[in-house]
Amino acid sequence: MSVFSVFARLVEHLADLLQPLCHASAAAAAIVLFTALVRLLVHPLSRAAARGQRARAALQPKIAELREKHAKDPQRLQKAVLELHAEEQVSPLSGCLPSLFQLPAFFLLYHLFSSSTIGGETNGLLGHRLFAAPLGGKWADALGDGGIFGGAGLVYLGLFALVAAVAAFNYRRTKRTMADNPVAVSAGGGERVPGLGAVGKVMPFMSFFTLVTVAVVPLAAALYVVTSTAWSAVERAALYR
Repeated sequence: MSVFSVFARLVEHLADLLQPLCHASAAAAAIVLFTALVRLLVHPLSRAAARGQRARAALQPKIAELREKHAKDPQRLQKAVLELHAEEQVSPLSGCLPSLFQLPAFFLLYHLFSSSTIGGETNGLLGHRLFAAPLGGKWADALGDGGIFGGAGLVYLGLFALVAAVAAFNYRRTKRTMADNPVAVSAGGGERVPGLGAVGKVMPFMSFFTLVTVAVVPLAAALYVVTSTAWSAVERAALYR
């Protein structure tokens, strides 16, 4: 039995459990519940990432000194920064781990709701819906079946509104965090690290890119993205306050 067959049975089992409460949208509710379970499993990594970010912020004065000391030797500067992280037992990559560990769950959902057959059998999950929108459909399908204000189109408008609200919350929070904790990026002459200014300008808008993801992936995968994004906004607000 393939991993996709096992995962399909898990989703179907969760949907059966939620059927009395959610009726025709039980499978959609199962995906939301599955996402919450994944985020609970990843939460210890998120807490570790928050501790890592605070530790990296505490190292910024020392890193600024190293930049000034090795301003004319980029290779020596890089080595010195890595040695500092190792000495303080701070991983510069710890913040990436929560996202990396979620990728398999997302791709499982994407494959499961993009395939007409699973394990050689007809994929019955494609018949499930969130209200009027099929879980295996995409926004383009909704536009072709009733338009923006059709039954499926309204489901997507609701998801877009939720994502936009979460993105606006993240935007304001990121701008405030960057203003309160400016990174020490200047060398003795006041020159910025190349490219860092552009990254700083784009970073607050990153959450809005989720709108594109929701529009192009199957609805089931979009539900995962929306639920996980909302969870991240609340989790980060609690961990990084």
